Amino acid sequence: MASLTNPLDQPRSVRIALLGGIAFSIAFTGLIWWAGQRLASIPHLLDRGAAWYYWKLITPTFWSHFTAWMFYVLHQITLWSLIFYAQSRVKKYSTGLHLVNLVALGANVFFILLHFVQTHLWYDGLAQDVSIFSSQSSVILMLVAILLMENKRRGLFWGKKVPLGKRVMSFVRKYHGYLFAWAIVYTFWYHPMENTTGHLIGFFYMFLLLLQGSLFLTRIHINKYWMVVQEVTVAVHGTLVAIIQGNGIWPMFAFGFAGIFIVTQMHGLNLPRWLKWTFTGLFVGGALLVYPSRGWVQLNEILRIPLIEYLLVLVLAGVVAFGIWIADRFRKQPAAAVELISEK
Repeated sequence: MASLTNPLDQPRSVRIALLGGIAFSIAFTGLIWWAGQRLASIPHLLDRGAAWYYWKLITPTFWSHFTAWMFYVLHQITLWSLIFYAQSRVKKYSTGLHLVNLVALGANVFFILLHFVQTHLWYDGLAQDVSIFSSQSSVILMLVAILLMENKRRGLFWGKKVPLGKRVMSFVRKYHGYLFAWAIVYTFWYHPMENTTGHLIGFFYMFLLLLQGSLFLTRIHINKYWMVVQEVTVAVHGTLVAIIQGNGIWPMFAFGFAGIFIVTQMHGLNLPRWLKWTFTGLFVGGALLVYPSRGWVQLNEILRIPLIEYLLVLVLAGVVAFGIWIADRFRKQPAAAVELISEK
């Protein structure tokens, strides 16, 4: 049986899918960069601040609205349908690829190409109609759900598990694919395929997530190293985008996401103690290097993202638990009504 530790120690079909998907992600990101020059002539309104999304048409058309939303819906329904089919028909994990994985990979390649064409013909993404915060929140929700699911395996704080409830964990594990597919596809269609550095990094990240999502019910999908790559890539993306924007808050992203790695993510990798202390030392050393000139009063930046995500883990667990409680109540009421009728 293929190893569950080395992402490359997999059956040939999985290695081809994984390495081919990564190569495709790199190549298509390059294509977006190369072709994006022709989008430079599209006029935009002046940037109005953090709540404003710059890359949208000044005067949207029917077709710019229709194509963005129609293609998004088609992409979304396709992935949800494939997930449902896999859970209801395939059901079992495999070391190799299922036929449904090949269909998912092909579907995502098709919609990536379609989004590229749609950008260059009609330009607008979903950003024309919905807030930038909705796109950011969808990715945050996905990351929070990962922390919740992985609590059973690696814990939440320094390898220590938080009692979040077995039914809550089971529910999120069973249905997380639908949530993740929404978060990824929604964010993917939110942006036009512009060639700014921020867009390029973001689309490369989306391509990796779509690749991961296409490999459901395979062992590589739950490989702990490959999964952590998906989690920590957001730190690279967030930090580089903040640096490019020049807003001065890049340490919040760099140290915030790195802090989650130190507190939670690295404890699921079976790393030797010396390596954990090395990562911790690099984190502390980096902070000591950055914050004397930045001002120690800004040190709270390190805590913002971890505090928000860990708090949202508890909120999400609470929401799911409440939903399960409501569902149980509805299931019990019809049963009680039947009993009363039979007694009469």
